[in-house]
Amino acid sequence: VFSTDRIIAMSFPSSGKQSFYRNPIKEVARFLDTKHPDHYKVYNLCSEKGYDPKYFHYRVERIFIDDHNVPTLQDMLKFTANVREWMSQDEKNVIAIHCKGGKGR
Repeated sequence: VFSTDRIIAMSFPSSGKQSFYRNPIKEVARFLDTKHPDHYKVYNLCSEKGYDPKYFHYRVERIFIDDHNVPTLQDMLKFTANVREWMSQDEKNVIAIHCKGGKGR
């Protein structure tokens, strides 16, 4: 996990067998609810898979980027505009961004 004051980069929040070697989704939700209650938004950059957004109170945005590929310009503009809007709403707001492994996309 990489973190600044307002940006958290992490691997995919997983369940089942994958949670043994990736971040367990319930633990990620617990961490965000404890450290940043009502002030976080999760960005899933995986085109391959998703999860139920209820874990994060439906504050999940998906940008469909294929593994080992660059995003389209349109997707980058959508992402940056969404992040800018969220971060400007409140100085306490943070983002948690992930792909599959937490560093590729």
